[in-house]
Amino acid sequence: MNENNPIGFDNEKYLKEQGAAILERVEKFNGKLYLEFGGKLLFDYHAARVLPGYDPNVKIRLLQQLKNKLDIILCIYAGDIEKGRMRGDFGITYDVDALKIIDDLRRKKIDILAVVITRFDNQPQAIKFKNKLEHRNIKVYTHQATKGYPTDVDLIVSEDGYGRNAYIETKSPLVIVTGPGPGSGKLATCLSQLYHDYKRGVRSGYAKFETFPIWNLPLEHPINIAYEAATADIADFNLIDPFHLNTYNQSSVNYNRDVETFPVLKRILEKITSSELVYNSPTDMGVNRAGFAIVDDDTTKEAARQEIIRRYFRYKYEKILGIEKEETVERVNLLMEGMNLKQEDRSVVVPARKAAEEAQKKNKHMESIGCGASIELKDGRIITGKNSSLMHAASAAVFNAIKALAEIPEKIHLLSPKVIEHIGNLKKDILGLKSECLDLEEILIALSISAATNPTAEMAMKKLQELQGCQAHITHIPTPGDETGLRRLRINLTADANFPSSDLYIV
Repeated sequence: MNENNPIGFDNEKYLKEQGAAILERVEKFNGKLYLEFGGKLLFDYHAARVLPGYDPNVKIRLLQQLKNKLDIILCIYAGDIEKGRMRGDFGITYDVDALKIIDDLRRKKIDILAVVITRFDNQPQAIKFKNKLEHRNIKVYTHQATKGYPTDVDLIVSEDGYGRNAYIETKSPLVIVTGPGPGSGKLATCLSQLYHDYKRGVRSGYAKFETFPIWNLPLEHPINIAYEAATADIADFNLIDPFHLNTYNQSSVNYNRDVETFPVLKRILEKITSSELVYNSPTDMGVNRAGFAIVDDDTTKEAARQEIIRRYFRYKYEKILGIEKEETVERVNLLMEGMNLKQEDRSVVVPARKAAEEAQKKNKHMESIGCGASIELKDGRIITGKNSSLMHAASAAVFNAIKALAEIPEKIHLLSPKVIEHIGNLKKDILGLKSECLDLEEILIALSISAATNPTAEMAMKKLQELQGCQAHITHIPTPGDETGLRRLRINLTADANFPSSDLYIV
């Protein structure tokens, strides 16, 4: 992007329209509304990437506006706790992310009413998680898998179905039901609460807060295709909502799981409510005004195309790590082909690969392969870095980038080579590590120490915050220290599916 950083999304318009739409939906019910939050409640960096200008925490701003009218229930699937499912953008497990969500909300003066562990079957790790929360005075409920779901509606909506779940007492007219990711059991929790409310004479309702896909954009719009790329690992795909089309003769975009489950969901809602209110389509259930806050369609289209390429790189290297399936990579590859996209359409890819070629020629004596990295600054300049005996390519690229931003001549060292050498000796000779080369996390710590006595280093360090949101590419799978460092700098990284060395164990 250029110096002007084109904006494609208006947060204030979105806050106004989405808030009004939620309150309008609440008013349709005499009791209360259970609003299932799809996507990420906090730090929605996918949305920020495909909608330039989108505040990753705009949903929290919305909740702060409504906080006197809402309760929040956090759901997490027991199976995700047991298998240690990861949230990729933070590199933490779902159970840790649930704790982080609670902490982050508290910092915004918003409290969680309760945590629900869904599809609970006495999994050992889920029990530990429950105990940990209860020792911190957080109310925890456990819900078992719903008997009869999805075919036997009479059993589902009975005392042996939703009736087996503990009822969560809520006080506010709006109840937000959220979770760390898809499959957390949010829908089942909403429906269970509706069942218990109606048994108590409370005429509550259900709706769904979604951001993607955006229902009033074309099916083939890059933003909606980017959603397919983001969920390729769970095989989601977009389609025209057939129920909406048949009822209103109006095209709207939804995704396969909501469309597939709608007939069952409609029957469940009819059974619970005695047909007091029936949605005619999955689109009817949604509350999503994101499309109305797009102010520059061309900017969002290009950002979405870049996100599709980014997802391809991520899945491809996760595949060779054994994390992802070949089918996922192929799915995104087909999306790229359908939009005539190539890896090299990401502007930082070719410069990084050229830097790797130069490193290979220069460092033939090194055991590791030549690695390159590049960062695109917000003014359009692309800065590269190469690995050496002293530091990783990512470390070199970040150092070169902040020197460029601070207008520090290239020949001036931010760290004395002797200092880097001594840290390398500490790693190898004292700590017993094989590599003495410094990763990004280590380099940033060394820079902060150097900044205490070196004004040039201090000036460069202040420029690190200007790297937030920049694009970067490296020619190998990042080491943990590089990936964590880039993530904490909020740099949007892609990487080629190459190992940085022949070693199987890399730290």
